[in-house]
Amino acid sequence: MNQPGYFGNYGGRYVPEMLFPALNNLAKAYDNAKQEPEFIAELQALQHHYNNRPTPLIKADRLQQHLQTKATIYLKNEGLNHTGAHKINHCLGQGLLAKRLGKARLIAETGAGQHGLATATVAARLGMQCTVYMGAIDVDRQRPNVLLMQLLGAEVVPVSDGSQTLKDAVNASIRDWMASSDTTHYVIGSCLGPDPYPRMNRDFQSIIGKEIKAQLKAQQPTEIIACVGGGSNALGAFTEFLANKKVRLIGVEAGGVGDKAGEHASRFPAAKPGVFEGYKSYFLQDKNGNSLDTHSIAAGLDYIGIGPELAALHDSGRVIFSKANDADVLAAMKLLAQTEGIIAALESAHAVAEVIKRANDYTKNDIVIVNISGRGDKDIFTIGQHFGDSNLADFYRRQANNIGATK
Repeated sequence: MNQPGYFGNYGGRYVPEMLFPALNNLAKAYDNAKQEPEFIAELQALQHHYNNRPTPLIKADRLQQHLQTKATIYLKNEGLNHTGAHKINHCLGQGLLAKRLGKARLIAETGAGQHGLATATVAARLGMQCTVYMGAIDVDRQRPNVLLMQLLGAEVVPVSDGSQTLKDAVNASIRDWMASSDTTHYVIGSCLGPDPYPRMNRDFQSIIGKEIKAQLKAQQPTEIIACVGGGSNALGAFTEFLANKKVRLIGVEAGGVGDKAGEHASRFPAAKPGVFEGYKSYFLQDKNGNSLDTHSIAAGLDYIGIGPELAALHDSGRVIFSKANDADVLAAMKLLAQTEGIIAALESAHAVAEVIKRANDYTKNDIVIVNISGRGDKDIFTIGQHFGDSNLADFYRRQANNIGATK
């Protein structure tokens, strides 16, 4: 299938008819803007002067030594973006487009909180209203980001429907958008959703791979590893290298705590093609097409589906998919912190776990890039819980009591 808005058999627009005008206007605005020097210059200026790009490509000498691997390992540290993750790359682009379309309000869904934080940040920078929908479970485990979003002026709406995680936040965002699309732009947080979002966010995120290529200079990577939820950081790192078949591209999914439904969020091999939340792709679903429960220690990977371009790249074999379980992710996070002084987000630690697993298979000529899609500040409660820091819980309990006493 080579229809516009599709990647092979996946993608499209499976939305209520009332949303087609908003999608048509957005697609037209994006297709025009990406050709205009003025828009490109404005986005590049924001990326450089506001978002701290380019992010560094760091040689991980001490991690290499610890793993006793023959490969050279580099870390692309997207955690040094403003707001602490890659998410702001596409939020800046979408924010500028929303202004062009005359929208006064941004809405977003978020799981780990990084996309919501980036959207709230861009809304504040551009003088727009902002509402962020977040599963009630994710609100609890990502409380620091909730506070920051509120400080930036955003309304954070907990979603108590369904599993109270990312897919339910997406559903709430779509309902809002259906009721307010004349004044509101929906900032989808990954390379998924109805066209033009998958290709638009891929293009905004492709700055990651372009920087990797420039930073390596004459060197060529053997392998690029990135975690995969919806797919924005992975496609951001992969896109520049898709045509070069000598570069292995590995996406790491959430292996969770087991192989049963509700114990993981790994789409392959368990997922089946279907239509959900506006697009066709692979989704974790039962025999009747109902979405299954998922689990990941990383809120940003706790999603039933994958972006349509990555679905097509899976079918073609161009991207290889792996998974990391929660225990290995925690161990990888700790090892990276203690060897390289980088505290990665739990999402990013999935990619680190994969390079640890593959370390003995590399040769001295291998150059491996690990995309560190975000930093771990947001995961402080989960980290404290799993690394047994009871003092942290006691500290926050005392602080909560103090806050309550001053009200």
